[in-house]
Amino acid sequence: MSLPSPAKLNLFLHITGRRADGYHNLQTLFQFLDYSDTLHFSLRQDSTITLTPQLVGVPHEQNLIVRAALTLQQASSCSLGADITLDKILPMGGGIGGGSSNAATTLLALNVLWQLNWSLTQLAELGLTLGADVPIFIYGHSAWAEGIGEQLTPLNLPESVYLILKPACEISTREIFSHPALTRDSLPIKVAASEAHGGRNDCESIVTELYPAVRNALSWLRQYGEAKLTGTGSCVFLHCDTREYAQTLLSICPFQGFVAQAKNVSPTHQALRLITQSG
Repeated sequence: MSLPSPAKLNLFLHITGRRADGYHNLQTLFQFLDYSDTLHFSLRQDSTITLTPQLVGVPHEQNLIVRAALTLQQASSCSLGADITLDKILPMGGGIGGGSSNAATTLLALNVLWQLNWSLTQLAELGLTLGADVPIFIYGHSAWAEGIGEQLTPLNLPESVYLILKPACEISTREIFSHPALTRDSLPIKVAASEAHGGRNDCESIVTELYPAVRNALSWLRQYGEAKLTGTGSCVFLHCDTREYAQTLLSICPFQGFVAQAKNVSPTHQALRLITQSG
């Protein structure tokens, strides 16, 4: 079984408070992109989980793909295993959900491969133990999110074209959320307000202060429109009217990047639907 593991954008990100457990309450709009890693899964009759290749700087047992597989294996008391191969194109530390997406795709794939028949709710609850963004990839639909990002209300949003730039730096979510200068008191807004007026990313001021490359990428993009930071990572994005225009900007851009179209339904779920329908 081979499945795409897509990127996501946070179209805005407001932090409304800090919780007693150290996590943050937030409001955001999640939307998927048609730009993905690809994960390949082969069934093993023993309980071994393998991953090829191993990511530089990420120990095998700490990789979210391996952790997801082992967590599902243990929670389901499954005696089967899997050989997993990752074709990686999503940048690490970019704020576009690469690790969370990989974990969710692993849970969705192994649920089918191991014939567990878990519901999406069960998988999302398990995924939340791996990361706050994993449930959005499990449910697989654009959504308004609250709580720590796990309280999801599905929405259909315009499937716009975006130019996404990736400055040459990786950013730790923990570093940004633990920064003492981070704004944590944004007033909650309603879904309709976010759709009508957009929003900001409360992490932008910290990220651009700590990482000049991100500040420079945003400055360059803002020559052409209202560019934003996504999540707590280094990627920045700009809505473009056409893919051709986005490609033109990318061709003259001094930063690495890619052009992608937003999708309300995750490419993972679209692929899974075809697999299950075919047999």
